[in-house]
Amino acid sequence: MGIIEAENMQVTFIDTQIPEPGTLQEVASGIFWLRMPLPFDLDHINLYLLEDNQNGQEGYALIDTGIGTRKTEQLWDTLLDILAKPITKVIVTHLHPDHIGMAGYLVDKFRVPLYMSQAEYFTARAISAGACGASDWQDDQYLERCGLSEEYVHNAQQNRKDKKGMGSVIRPIPVQFYRLQAGDTLRIGEHNWQVYIGRGHSPEHVCLFNADTNILISGDHVLPGISPNIGVYSTEPDANSLKMYLDTLPQFTQLPANTLVLPSHKQPFYGLHTRVNDLISHHHVHLDNLRVFCEQGKTIEQCLPVLFKRKLSAQNIFFAIAEAFAHLNYLYFAGEFSRELNAKGQFIFTLK
Repeated sequence: MGIIEAENMQVTFIDTQIPEPGTLQEVASGIFWLRMPLPFDLDHINLYLLEDNQNGQEGYALIDTGIGTRKTEQLWDTLLDILAKPITKVIVTHLHPDHIGMAGYLVDKFRVPLYMSQAEYFTARAISAGACGASDWQDDQYLERCGLSEEYVHNAQQNRKDKKGMGSVIRPIPVQFYRLQAGDTLRIGEHNWQVYIGRGHSPEHVCLFNADTNILISGDHVLPGISPNIGVYSTEPDANSLKMYLDTLPQFTQLPANTLVLPSHKQPFYGLHTRVNDLISHHHVHLDNLRVFCEQGKTIEQCLPVLFKRKLSAQNIFFAIAEAFAHLNYLYFAGEFSRELNAKGQFIFTLK
């Protein structure tokens, strides 16, 4: 694949076949792309194997692991039979189950180190452990304050009772990790990869950049065609997630314009600067629309049609509410909106 040179290049996907589950596709020298299926609307995650040498042992450093299900384990076992070299280290960009789900399985299988940022590691440990007997009234309060119906809240209660939670799709997380921080350099094979930290989609999302080859492993922080979910959830209802996301996007425009981006979803692409600016613009359009819509006070639920034009399933409503909350909190903490509780215990956001 040739290098594309342009100051304001548009987003273009690499001309490479998308790998079938259980197969590999080389996307750059020493870097292999693989996919694992997901049981969601977004039905896949991209993982990457990088040629590595750990303590004299040739193998592959793995970026993200897939969701922790039996199906993913079977695909990994098939893939590992094909690979001529072992995994030397497991690097997890962030805590979500499709990224960390199989980390424990692979770290234990190969007895290799796990690399993560500190906030992602300990948050993953906490979430996978579940409530540990704590009351869930604050989960109900969150949904009520978002303006959701009694029926929705009741169904959510029932779902919590019926499901085992996030821990059911995350294999036991290793009790040891190696911390990645902004500005760190991680040696993988013959190359140094600089650590960049993104926030908003998750607490301390790791991205890796190789200045020798102009390759960015962006995880979920920079995706083509879609925006990562930027949400405010019941665990931290006063989070200003959108501000954190918008604050940590511009750093990537300082990387070379011809950087090859390896994202966790969709396809590898060129056009990093354009994509970053598009993501920033996308959220500011939503903010502008909310400024107009909330001249008269609105609940979070009432704002959904402003942000989402498609019909939302019950599962999608949960994430859509969190996304709307993030945009409204952004405007509230910027001093542009007021936020008050009405008689029903719902947040009302109003343009000042």
